[in-house]
Amino acid sequence: MSANSHKNIEDQEIDLSEISKRVGGFFQKLNTLIFNCIRFLIKNKFIIATLFIAGIVIGSYFDKTNKVYDNQIIVTPNFESTDFLYSRIDLLQSKILENDTLFLKSIGIQEPKFLSKIEVKPIIDVYKFINKNNEQNFELLKLMAEDGDIKKIVEEKITSKNYESHIITFRTRTVTSLKKTIEPILKFINNNDYYRKMQKQEINNIQIKIKENEIIIAQINGFLNSFSNNVNGSAKSDKLIYYNENTQLNDVINTKSRLIAEQGDLRSNLVGYDKIVKDNNTTINIENTKLINGKLKIILPIFLIFIFVFIHFFISFYKRQSEKEYNK
Repeated sequence: MSANSHKNIEDQEIDLSEISKRVGGFFQKLNTLIFNCIRFLIKNKFIIATLFIAGIVIGSYFDKTNKVYDNQIIVTPNFESTDFLYSRIDLLQSKILENDTLFLKSIGIQEPKFLSKIEVKPIIDVYKFINKNNEQNFELLKLMAEDGDIKKIVEEKITSKNYESHIITFRTRTVTSLKKTIEPILKFINNNDYYRKMQKQEINNIQIKIKENEIIIAQINGFLNSFSNNVNGSAKSDKLIYYNENTQLNDVINTKSRLIAEQGDLRSNLVGYDKIVKDNNTTINIENTKLINGKLKIILPIFLIFIFVFIHFFISFYKRQSEKEYNK
């Protein structure tokens, strides 16, 4: 037993000694690596400083001359023209990808060569979507959510096209203006004979509805005035009268309130129906600073130094390997 114990102790000492040597060797290699890096930096300090300064200067120049701007138009498609809106934007995007500047100029876009991307997405608003047709839309969402994630459902293309508002975003490589891009894009989207006829008919229908509601409201007012006069007359004559609940006076008052609210909604709709796709808000020339945009003065110096270091070590590695091959 004592012999085995003694042997185990010796094995442990050997293992610890081996580990100690390896740890020491690792730190020795690390020290050597750090020393070589410092020596490399000192030896090439003028080249590295030159590359660093050149990177800053060149990067700053490109940051100033190659800026990218994002532009946004929030719109509301009227007369069930959502699919038409998306098809128009898809057409514009295809023309941009094809670099078809003749087509873009033909629809009034100035400086089309600086237009790089355009797309349209819905502004997801589930609550407004439900309120548009409270019961039906709510039940529809419930039914669709039974077999999947409600978040995915509300963001799906089929669902999202039914939202009221959508946002058109396009990117330019120079500062733009309403006249240069926004107005031509909106004019192109709204240029459709079919939807113009739909617009004219819908506006006519609303105007008829407003007039009919005004007639009904006037009739209700006449009925309420007549009822009020009868009540006041009875009070003056000190005669007791009985009001028949079947006349449903409360329903008449509620009907008047509903019609007044409807009149307000109809008049609001007329304001938005002056265009097939109504632009509600426009934001232009938002400088895009994503990815490397506006950051070249930081990225370029690091990149140039990295390339220099990579080339240096590649050459050194190649020379060492060549010497090994030669000495075989």
